[in-house]
Amino acid sequence: MGRLDEKITVVTGAASGIGAATARRVAAEGAHTVVADLNLDGAKAVTEEIRAAGGSALAVQVDLGDVESVRAMVEATVQTYGGLDVLDNNAAATHLAAHQDLAVAEADPAVWDDTMRINLRGTMVAIQAAVPHMIARGGGSIINTSSCSGIAGDLRNPAYGASKAAIINLTKYVATQYGKQSVRCNAIAPGFIVTPASDDSAHGAIREAMLRHHLTPRLGLPEDVASAVVFLASDESVFITGHTLRVDGGLLAHQPYVADLRDSM
Repeated sequence: MGRLDEKITVVTGAASGIGAATARRVAAEGAHTVVADLNLDGAKAVTEEIRAAGGSALAVQVDLGDVESVRAMVEATVQTYGGLDVLDNNAAATHLAAHQDLAVAEADPAVWDDTMRINLRGTMVAIQAAVPHMIARGGGSIINTSSCSGIAGDLRNPAYGASKAAIINLTKYVATQYGKQSVRCNAIAPGFIVTPASDDSAHGAIREAMLRHHLTPRLGLPEDVASAVVFLASDESVFITGHTLRVDGGLLAHQPYVADLRDSM
């Protein structure tokens, strides 16, 4: 018996990184898994892995910046599996954060708008499309991917950080508005997670600085976030809603001078 047996689950951004690890994990826990991504070939590859392992999966192409594409993703899920129980809003405009999301004084308003359209509006539209189907099945669980960048400031990526901060508050609104219909909504705020996307934007000295400021002896892995998603998707977390769970190795748990003091003691 899996922790998500027969739960119909959508994971966005599931062709690689955290999303792919999450799709594999929820499928291994018994979920019917919709592997949704702009990269359809990548989504199909993850879907084939899941099926080869005995799981149930469907690949769907979705553009989080396109309202109709997001709605079509939810409809494809319902038409294929008969409903929707879990929505994991993992996808984000990481390509913009890596190279174009400059400091506030140099920020390009077009990049800001694109970041909000994909990260924030895309999440909202997916929730909007999913909620009626969840209510029809007696409830459901929505998990939004925020970030530690949405909780604390940084030297870069202000648009990304602002969008992730907004997702934390959107999570509370959804939890408040649909909790009585047994629809739960929580957020996960990952710290530095080692993925191909993070390798592209943070390596060398940046990675070493990240490791110094984590309380754990290693940096995060996609599987760490996937485990948190399974918990929030499952009935084990049935009394948890409106919450943001940091999966950050203690990155934001300590005083900012701890890493320097540790090195000097």
